[in-house]
Amino acid sequence: MKLGVFDHMDRGQVPLDRFYEERLKLVEAYDRAGFHGYHVAEHHATPLGVAPAPGVWLAAVAQRTRRLRFGPLVYLLPLYHPIKLLEEICMLDQISGGRLLLGVGRGISPIELRYYGLDPEQTPAMYAEALDVLLRGMTSPVLNFEGRYYNFCDVPMEMTPFQLPYPPLWYGLGRAEAVPWAAANKVNIVGNLPGAGMRALTDRYRAEWDALGNDPADLPLMGVGRHVVVAETEREALEIARRGYDKWRASFLKLWIAHDMMPSAHAILPERFEDAEAQGRAVAGTPDKVRDFLQRTVDEAGLNYLLCRFAFGDITGDEALNSIDLFTRRVMPDINAHQEAV
Repeated sequence: MKLGVFDHMDRGQVPLDRFYEERLKLVEAYDRAGFHGYHVAEHHATPLGVAPAPGVWLAAVAQRTRRLRFGPLVYLLPLYHPIKLLEEICMLDQISGGRLLLGVGRGISPIELRYYGLDPEQTPAMYAEALDVLLRGMTSPVLNFEGRYYNFCDVPMEMTPFQLPYPPLWYGLGRAEAVPWAAANKVNIVGNLPGAGMRALTDRYRAEWDALGNDPADLPLMGVGRHVVVAETEREALEIARRGYDKWRASFLKLWIAHDMMPSAHAILPERFEDAEAQGRAVAGTPDKVRDFLQRTVDEAGLNYLLCRFAFGDITGDEALNSIDLFTRRVMPDINAHQEAV
């Protein structure tokens, strides 16, 4: 069982230069606390994500941390030239001493893809080809590839990753049909579904893993993301969480509303923080309440990884640091002990 952090990097109320510095201080706190991984989203032309160039952001993260592993969740592969991205991946893995977690995907928002001149109907096939190119390029001295969207002939691969054959792969997953591919390719997965939905995915993953004859001890990480706010009193935690959630949800929906569209069914969000908490998607309260909620989440969903969102919406840097401090001292040790006893 491991604990990590997911960050949309959604815009708060402070100027961007201050926002980035506050977030880097949070990343330093995650590093000190011993979190396994820090995962950042990639979004474009929306306040939901002000790290549209995740490689730039993660290069700063690499220099402000020593142990924390990190990566995009996910790189939107159709938006990149595969060789350019391959070189960036190798650089990040090398300068961090092998701490990169390589999240890949095609993009959940057709609006953002169209801003780049892409046809969302084509991007799944573009994603598949681009991933093939990346994996070949990191495992071969010369890249050759023939596809519908990308073609490369005898391209020297001077850049190599620190982790061999390549950094661990991560994928955002919400459908059981995608589990066999993930298990066959030893891909770590993260979802946002409520407990029963995630349990169906993790049970399927374990079954596929066993059917392939793999060692259960080598099972990839299967995680879920949850909003988490910890404070000394439940009232204080809820006040912070409600305010932050409202701002975060408005940022999430801004492009969809502007284009008179709705996100896919699995991405529809509860209107209020209390509704999200009732669905098991979030928690705000004292350390005892948060610990009990998260332990229940892990057990019910069959998880071996849990990603917390400590900073979202207009939650201030100091509020997030206080939440992280309480979590580190009074929640994390009990969760780790509980999992060791299971």
